Amino acid sequence: MSIDTTHPTHRIGAIQGSGPVVWERIEALLHRVIKPGRYVGGEYNSVHKAWDATDLHICLAFPDLYDLGMSNFALMILYDVLNRQPDLLAHRTYLPAPDMIAAMREAGLPLYALESYQPVSTFDILAISTAYEQLYANSLELMDLAGIPIRSANRDVTTPLVIGGGHGTFNPEPIADFFDVFVIGEAEDAILELTGTFQTTRHTSRDEQLRALAQIPGLYVPRFYTPVYAVGGGISDLTVADPALPTTIEKRLMPALPATPVAQLVPNVSTVHNRAIIEIHRGCTRGCRFCQAGAVTRPIRERPVDEIVASAEAVVQQTGYEELALLSLSSADHTGIDTLIRQLIDQFEGRHVSISLPSLHIDSFSVELAEMLSGGRHSGFTFAPEAGSDAMRHRINKDISTEALLSVAEEVFARGWRTIKLYFMIGLPAETDEDMEAIIELSHQVRQIGNRIGGRKAEVHVSVSTFVPKPDTVFQWEPLVDEETVERRQRILKQGIRGRGLKLSWNAYSATKLETLLTRGDRRLGALVERAWQLGARFDAWDEWCNQDAWNQAIAELPSEELRAAFPSARALLDHQLYRRRQPDERLPWDHLQTGVEKRFLLQDYRRSLSGELLTDCREECHACGILHHYRDLQTEEWRCPVLS
Repeated sequence: MSIDTTHPTHRIGAIQGSGPVVWERIEALLHRVIKPGRYVGGEYNSVHKAWDATDLHICLAFPDLYDLGMSNFALMILYDVLNRQPDLLAHRTYLPAPDMIAAMREAGLPLYALESYQPVSTFDILAISTAYEQLYANSLELMDLAGIPIRSANRDVTTPLVIGGGHGTFNPEPIADFFDVFVIGEAEDAILELTGTFQTTRHTSRDEQLRALAQIPGLYVPRFYTPVYAVGGGISDLTVADPALPTTIEKRLMPALPATPVAQLVPNVSTVHNRAIIEIHRGCTRGCRFCQAGAVTRPIRERPVDEIVASAEAVVQQTGYEELALLSLSSADHTGIDTLIRQLIDQFEGRHVSISLPSLHIDSFSVELAEMLSGGRHSGFTFAPEAGSDAMRHRINKDISTEALLSVAEEVFARGWRTIKLYFMIGLPAETDEDMEAIIELSHQVRQIGNRIGGRKAEVHVSVSTFVPKPDTVFQWEPLVDEETVERRQRILKQGIRGRGLKLSWNAYSATKLETLLTRGDRRLGALVERAWQLGARFDAWDEWCNQDAWNQAIAELPSEELRAAFPSARALLDHQLYRRRQPDERLPWDHLQTGVEKRFLLQDYRRSLSGELLTDCREECHACGILHHYRDLQTEEWRCPVLS
């Protein structure tokens, strides 16, 4: 990796000089922990503005390990957006690993920002990524390690304003009591409006600050919105504290993608994705009925090919990275993808820069793209058929036939790949045990093709996860499949998918259960999150650190009067939150937060799913999902979406 040391943000030794007393305390702990490079800062391209020369100080936090947080592109975008403002300063922090947390608590050392070693509690704003549910308990740990009260009601203007953002905010109710503000949707413009309003109200009370922020489109201030619970445990209404505030909050949406951050941060240690990133388009038009990301990022917006190529060159020059990832939900759907790939290959020929497409569809065109990018290096090729039969794939709106999938598998093996990875879900709506047999049969058919073409070296790796009914999707009314059914179906798969060239992996039901509870829960579950954290819940996405006993105990305790009044037992709570089919006319915990895809459309498509009716890609035909209605005032040529044309 080559590094341009003339870049103005490359400041060797700048960090040590900015806080020598704190640095000495940090340095004294580093010999006691794994990967001390996580905690020292000084990354190439990190931004070091003078603390006293800027009016507003923002700490961007990813509440998990540095190894994951440094790969989070959303945080990198906001780091770039904020630091471009002359009067703002944005630094970063991540949740230390358990060994460093223990060392910091023993030493009385608070959580600090990597650029300056300033304690997080001294910043004006703490912006925490709430990208997925397994970060909820971590967010409380991060606040507590920083010395910030975890409940919004216990904070005032002497503590940072705590805001959340990311896909987890499309139902933030289980953590609503811990955050002052949530940014619903895309934050690039909203964060600047938020900081501007905060600067003008910073000398008022926290309540006045929040009332001003609640007027900004896309900002949700939970303390002004109170759920009303019905007999039986459901939600009957939502009261709004001020008639001047909106009754629903619509997501923020960027009419065009923001400029690609060029001086991307280069980590100190190996991370999950150690590469340069360019977002080539945002959104997806496929309409998979289980997919929350595709629903909440509509409509699709593309970055022009020429802009991508120019950005790619600039990013590689400024970082020295040898891998460039083209980020999107469905890379092959970019209308200029073939031209783009050919231009990038020509651009970086002989320069040892590899190009990756993290998301491809199951078709011959995707195989051609992968072949163009492989450079003769064939490791594993990934398919995500999601279901084993044509009928089940129709139900989830995955438009790929078994015949076509096998044809593509044959092409993959014929082009030199020796391993195909197949991703499936179980527990899908209307699924039966016979659907497990379809997964088994399809896996064996792919392996047989591999054996015929590649001999005994051919392998098929089958990964099976359990379906989680997510908010704002066609299947949001569906229950979670019960544990007994999942275990029975996993046994069927274990018995059927074995032998030479076949490998099977699956996820634990306990992890699926927790994710479902948090993603579909209402505000009363905040007491569970807090209690589980008190009992030691941390790092719920990590097998080696996840403390399922803490969650089980918290659920058994029903740790609030509200929960005990609504549910006579922990079993009743789980049955209500997880295992019942929600009614079409029922008020859902997230109904006041609007993605632009309307509930009536989701219901229509839910009924289509029951009959196995496919819905075409919305590039081909508009299905009136609601985006046109909600965002008609933002229409520009940059949308490149037939729904908004």
